[in-house]
Amino acid sequence: MQSYFGILLDDNNRKPLCRLHLNGGNKYLGTFNGRKEETRHLINSVDDIYQFEELLLQTIDFYED
Repeated sequence: MQSYFGILLDDNNRKPLCRLHLNGGNKYLGTFNGRKEETRHLINSVDDIYQFEELLLQTIDFYED
């Protein structure tokens, strides 16, 4: 059983944009900082991802520099 699924930038496994942990009682969005360390954020639905737009854009900026 898979514990999460990842969303990659440019289909490159060295550029993880975020992870969605949806199985189990709680749902989490995992975001990454410049050192590729994951931080999990509790979400109630997939629509809650929009609240993390700025963090996701910062991750993209890190890879594009």
